[in-house]
Amino acid sequence: MSENSKIEWTDHTFNPWEGCQKVGPGCDHCYAEARNARFGGGTAINWGPGAPRRRTSVANWRKPLQWNAQAGAFLAAHGRRQRVFCASLADVFDNAVDPVWRRDLFDLIEKTPNLDWLLLTKRIGNVMSMVSETAQYQFDLDCLEKPRLHDNVWIGATVVNQEEADRDIPKLMQVPARVHFLSMEPLLGPVDLKLLQYEDSTETDEHGRIIANTRRRSIRWVIVGGESGPNARPMHPDWARDLRDQCADAGVRYFFKQWGEWAPGENCGGMPKRTEQVANWFADEWSFDKMTPSEHDGLHIDDEPTVYRVGKKTAGRHLDGRTHDEFPEVR
Repeated sequence: MSENSKIEWTDHTFNPWEGCQKVGPGCDHCYAEARNARFGGGTAINWGPGAPRRRTSVANWRKPLQWNAQAGAFLAAHGRRQRVFCASLADVFDNAVDPVWRRDLFDLIEKTPNLDWLLLTKRIGNVMSMVSETAQYQFDLDCLEKPRLHDNVWIGATVVNQEEADRDIPKLMQVPARVHFLSMEPLLGPVDLKLLQYEDSTETDEHGRIIANTRRRSIRWVIVGGESGPNARPMHPDWARDLRDQCADAGVRYFFKQWGEWAPGENCGGMPKRTEQVANWFADEWSFDKMTPSEHDGLHIDDEPTVYRVGKKTAGRHLDGRTHDEFPEVR
């Protein structure tokens, strides 16, 4: 599916800079921080309060221009535009980033109109003020008067639980953009997405004549995934199923990215014969236990316990026996 990325829902990954700071429970086991530490001699030098962000090389910044130049061939081969996930190792709307860097990024986005840029943030409340700030650096009077993202930008918010959904989805809906999406990874609890559908309203004058039609912006795409890594937290299968069903009812595209380290019994056919953790969800919290090697012998794997720790590769991407690789239609 991906050309220059290991992330299943994009074609390319582009990092204009590296570094960030944790802002919520989804950040607890940040893979990008761990990567930064691995390449920094054991210390994540670009992570945390006051840590410097590291801008990537000029050669790296030229890559989107190359992808844009190849857009015709890609469209002919795949029948769609290329998707670029921006800042997998950072956050475009991070307060600690030099505003000039963000201006340079938005210039690059404008120069690559044949690419769809996916900007995913944990700081959705910063977007509009930072778009206005960038417009000042670009002397873009139109954007200053009416702040907006470029037409080839999809804007997404990371939401991992109900609290974040209630707080951040309304903020996401306030951002004018071609596509609005959610990344619910790592999914840490059940979530009721109350704002999936369009809501039309009509305003009339005193004579009953229509003077305005408005349509609230809608989420077009929901990405769901469990956590991976040595300290990964489980995702209950029912949380992923419920979001799948909510999306189906609302006509919203649903993408199931991965189970992560933990998976239900139906995904564990190749579970190795070794000691492994299991987890049960009870009274709104997880309880953990161990399985001994002897318990694996002749074991019929089912959905009791709730999930087994079998590793990302064994867990796979199947939800109820199939993959869910849906994308929004973009015209």
